[in-house]
Amino acid sequence: MANDNNPAARYGRGAVVLHWLIALAIAANYVLAWVSEDLPKEERMALMGNHKALGIAILLLTMLRIVWRLVHKAPPLVETLKAWEAALSRVTHAALYFVMLAVPLAGWGLHSSASQGKAVGMFGLFDFPAMPVGFDKPTVGMFHELHEVFATLMLVLMGLHVLAALKHQFLDKDGTLRRMVPWMP
Repeated sequence: MANDNNPAARYGRGAVVLHWLIALAIAANYVLAWVSEDLPKEERMALMGNHKALGIAILLLTMLRIVWRLVHKAPPLVETLKAWEAALSRVTHAALYFVMLAVPLAGWGLHSSASQGKAVGMFGLFDFPAMPVGFDKPTVGMFHELHEVFATLMLVLMGLHVLAALKHQFLDKDGTLRRMVPWMP
């Protein structure tokens, strides 16, 4: 197995914590959105308030993750990767970073436009300011469409990411999953 127990082949603690925190927050936000769809308006609005606040938190955590990544070099890819696998990994990771910014930015724009400039309540702790956007129907529609398209793209990319990790763990047995999973020896 390549990079088997080499600490230099693993991501640092900060990257690991941010990775899993963002992943859990994204999963929770999908659940909040899906569960809220069939609820009465008052309950739906309460869940969507949490969805919006969590979206802003995801945006901020993603920005922190990008800064972390710029300051802390990623461990090298395992040597056994084929050139196309390494290229696909880089493209998929870049696309994931893009949608982890684009989905909450579009959601923030949608909230700001549809609510006519109201701030996003952050779990009752403070308000996050509205994005300076128009309140007209085409602007609301644009942000809604962008939010949905990017969220769908995020699901596809996350699925690809998880499938690749599982392939490397169970078929290739190359130690790739150990790079980001702290409880694996």
